Amino acid sequence: MSKIVLIDGHSILNRAFYGLPDLTNAEGLHTNAIYGFLNIMFKILEEEKPDYLTVAFDVHAPTFRHEMFADYKGTRKPMADELRQQVPVMKDVLHAMGVRTVEKEGLEADDILGTISCRCEKEGMEVVVISGDRDLLQLATEHVKIRIPKTKKGGTEVEDYYASDVKERYLVTPKEFIDVKALMGDASDNIPGVPNIGEKTATKIIAEYGSIENAYEHASELKPPRAAKNIVEYWEQAKLSKELAAINIDAPVDYNLAEAELTDLYTEAAYEYFQRLQFKNLLSRFDVQAKSNSVEDAFRIITDKEEARRIVDKAKTAETAGLVLYKNLKNVLPLFASGAGFGGIGIAFGKEDIYCIPAGEGIEESWLLEQAREIANNVARFVMFDLKSALPYIPIRPEREEHCFDATVAAYLLNPLKNDYTFEDVAREQLNLMIDPKADTEAKVCYEAYTAYAASEPLWEKLTETQMDRLFKQIEMPLVFTLFDMEQNGVMIESEALRFYGNQLGSKIVELEKEIYEMAGEEFNINSPKQLGVVLFEHMQLPNGKKTKTGYSTAADVLDKLAPDYPVVSKILEYRQLTKLKSTYADGLAAYIGEDGRIHGKFNQTITATGRISSTEPNLQNIPIRMELGRLIRKVFIPEDGYVFVDADYSQIELRVLAHCSGDKELIQAYREAKDIHRITASQVFHTPFDEVTDLQRRNAKAVNFGIVYGISSFGLSQDLSITRKEASQYIERYFETYPGIKEFLDDTVAHAKEMGYVVTLFGRRRPVPELKSSNFMQRSFGERVAMNSPIQGTAADIMKMAMIRVDKELKNRKMKSRLVLQVHDELLIEAWKEELPQVEELLRECMEQAAELDVPLIIDMHTGENWYEAK
Repeated sequence: MSKIVLIDGHSILNRAFYGLPDLTNAEGLHTNAIYGFLNIMFKILEEEKPDYLTVAFDVHAPTFRHEMFADYKGTRKPMADELRQQVPVMKDVLHAMGVRTVEKEGLEADDILGTISCRCEKEGMEVVVISGDRDLLQLATEHVKIRIPKTKKGGTEVEDYYASDVKERYLVTPKEFIDVKALMGDASDNIPGVPNIGEKTATKIIAEYGSIENAYEHASELKPPRAAKNIVEYWEQAKLSKELAAINIDAPVDYNLAEAELTDLYTEAAYEYFQRLQFKNLLSRFDVQAKSNSVEDAFRIITDKEEARRIVDKAKTAETAGLVLYKNLKNVLPLFASGAGFGGIGIAFGKEDIYCIPAGEGIEESWLLEQAREIANNVARFVMFDLKSALPYIPIRPEREEHCFDATVAAYLLNPLKNDYTFEDVAREQLNLMIDPKADTEAKVCYEAYTAYAASEPLWEKLTETQMDRLFKQIEMPLVFTLFDMEQNGVMIESEALRFYGNQLGSKIVELEKEIYEMAGEEFNINSPKQLGVVLFEHMQLPNGKKTKTGYSTAADVLDKLAPDYPVVSKILEYRQLTKLKSTYADGLAAYIGEDGRIHGKFNQTITATGRISSTEPNLQNIPIRMELGRLIRKVFIPEDGYVFVDADYSQIELRVLAHCSGDKELIQAYREAKDIHRITASQVFHTPFDEVTDLQRRNAKAVNFGIVYGISSFGLSQDLSITRKEASQYIERYFETYPGIKEFLDDTVAHAKEMGYVVTLFGRRRPVPELKSSNFMQRSFGERVAMNSPIQGTAADIMKMAMIRVDKELKNRKMKSRLVLQVHDELLIEAWKEELPQVEELLRECMEQAAELDVPLIIDMHTGENWYEAK
């Protein structure tokens, strides 16, 4: 007996959309509904192994089966824009896979499914209907199975119903299910039903009387009396509700079963769609070769040294050359790490010149690396992905740095919202080249080398089109070498001091544990949110307990509100901070100390959307500085013997950038006169003479000053200052009255972002703001805050980068022993040779304060010390 699977397209897309976290591809297309739909479809097909497959879609959703209810105000929400844009793409993907889709003006998808289901069953077929809508349970028979998927945490669970299952679960037959819905109604499906009859009563009535018609005839017998009264009063509405609830199983649907025959879904066209949508873990299902545009025909594996020498000599004189270093371990790309075996190099400098040269017999590793260095330091444009990772093996001469092109950095600038910038993504986006994930190591090396070579030109053209060419050449590319220098320099850690610090924390944590147990009157696992919630909100009866599915919420925002009135909560918050300090820093830092006693962390320039540098392995940018025990971790960072730390920190750089970008005369003048900005703001916002401003007023004004930079709302400010929302709103209004230029600038920035889809820093860095187009109010509000803040934060980040580049270059040009070792937010740390200290301080002040020309002065605070704590 043949089998057909019928899928309710909109219903499953909707389930997937709300069941999975948001996903976007490189083009900014939302893809979570498509991804979820495909996973559900593949799961069903693998389980059912059908002969035929059809997906039905609504033409317009929702539609109405009766004109009387066209104005009925149900609660069904309009389709979210993020979901709406995925519907046509989903259809295209299905068509690329050869899947038959059906839709017809005036018919809902369930009418189409009901009609096809009925026809197929009459022809002796087994039918499986997939939908998230329980209305389709009315189609269940002995040969028609209804399967209802649920998407949970990325996984899929499916409920199965034949007619007997419907009866067992809902106490009525599939046909009677229509009558239940006619009585109870469904606002989300625009079915009014009968007022004051819920699911329980409706089910009981239909289980006893079999239909609404029979129930109406026995209305006087119905219980409760209110149901009896309403079914008579609203009888016309009940009949029309039944008409609305019933699926049409004889609709005029043009459908040829032969066209729905299930063939090979994994076509080349579908493969290209999956690549475009970035469904990497679904590509393994395909057994097709990616389109190579004949590129693969040019791949050559070179094992003869003389031939390799001729190729290298030719590459050195090329206009552009792409290079890859790779491991000798399979499928580990693109770069080899310290200590890993070197496999060879990939070179591409023309469409017919794409080579993989493995290290091995006759071609020594050392010789091959030397050739890579020769290419890097001679070719007119040298291109790599993630150049910084290769610099330990192919050092670039200073005069050659401007000839280097990092394709990863270029791709990041063009779309800073992505998580990674693989050569496969760049190949697809810039060259329309699909790379087979099953390709062997040598082929992948050739692909990457070719992508580096061929994509550099379109990447550069797009950087020029978006006016980010200067940003790339003058800031981001020089920064690659500055960050490399910092990573190589590293920073020394005093191991004994680190152990002592860890012991201090451990003792304090044990002490806090005892205090918390004593105050709570019992011992429990403080790290367990569930146990903590029970102790606080049930045993101790603290107020404002928020119960969730997993227990009471003990999130920081919940505990922060309780802390002022309940000392035990303050202790718990302190305990959390100290345990994080111990695990992340006291214990965590020790794992990163190298044989030279220094930590050589990573500084990343392609992670944040605003352009800020981030640090990993370890992350030194999250050291909690608001508490003394957090600041004390800086004591373990020490300079080498004969050196001293010099710490230079920009003073209020983001507020200064805001003053310049907004052109606000009041703020600019205040900075030019080197006045206390927060005191001035307090004086004007609170209408208080400058000399009479209290410390509290200054603190509040400081919160407003910095909050404005981050697009703070009246609610956010009220939370920060523990004041009413009305007071916070008045503070912000007075602030904008004081600095009208800022209000105008922020409004214009948001308007520009809404029109263009992105914001721009002073130096041309673009930050897309797709949230502004969201159908979700909270997302749009977040987008407005991003639009306000990103130009300020991004400009400050650009200034810091320019300062770092200048400092690093000056130290090297003057052949000084002093070195740049750390960058954290607006702060630079120099390990200065003591004899060079005056020159270092002069150099820092000059390079940082003159990094950019603004309408207000850039000022740094500078300190020295025998450890980072003292210098800060």
